[in-house]
Amino acid sequence: MTKKKQKLLTIVTVVKNDVQNIRKTIRSVITQKNNNLEYIIVDGKSKDGTLKIISNYKKYLDKIIIGKDSGIYHAMNKGIKNSSGKYIGFCNSGDLLTRHSVNILMKCLNKNPDVLFATVKRHYLGKSIVKHSYNLKRLKYNFDFATSHSTGFYIKKSFHKIIGLYDTRFKCSSDYDFYYRLLINRNVVIKSTPKNKIIGIVQKGGFYSTLTPLEHLAEESKIRIKNKQNLIFIIIIYINTLVKILLKKIFT
Repeated sequence: MTKKKQKLLTIVTVVKNDVQNIRKTIRSVITQKNNNLEYIIVDGKSKDGTLKIISNYKKYLDKIIIGKDSGIYHAMNKGIKNSSGKYIGFCNSGDLLTRHSVNILMKCLNKNPDVLFATVKRHYLGKSIVKHSYNLKRLKYNFDFATSHSTGFYIKKSFHKIIGLYDTRFKCSSDYDFYYRLLINRNVVIKSTPKNKIIGIVQKGGFYSTLTPLEHLAEESKIRIKNKQNLIFIIIIYINTLVKILLKKIFT
């Protein structure tokens, strides 16, 4: 029996009750037309018609995983465990891959980086900005050091065996915890897609936007404490961020 050849890239879409957006996300992936791509959808037992839309595209999907989860990172971990590609990336419901983006990703991944950050367009705070590449030095004091997790971050699956999965104790920032565990004090080969080639479009909203700035700050501080950052440095970061939040609230 011939062994099935491993796909180079797995894209995972996580969704729950997002009937308004799931179709466009699925179509942005399945229209890529690349035979070296595996596509998995993880649904948290949607009840709003999302599953019906997913079923309409099942012939284009490699796997559909349906079941209750304890949050987005629990669902993402399911996708990782069920993936078979050499690399893994996410395009969560509401976000989009741009036309021909997978072909661009494949060219970059064929150079065998450990991690690839892709250029994305992010929508938030009433505007859109293009995020490109990364700044590891900034990660030590600001988690907004790179492009984006959904559509903008691709990693060798083998690294999950070393680093582990996403810590589900963190409800909105477990990707920051994962970045820190992966990139600080490790020799990781990191590459970026070309700046002028937008790979993904990240929409505003989602679970992240349901929490207050103070809730984000508290969780991010816990992540730094967990990863044994200097406590005095964490306090300085906390106070500095808190002042920015308060000033923004006063003057807007």
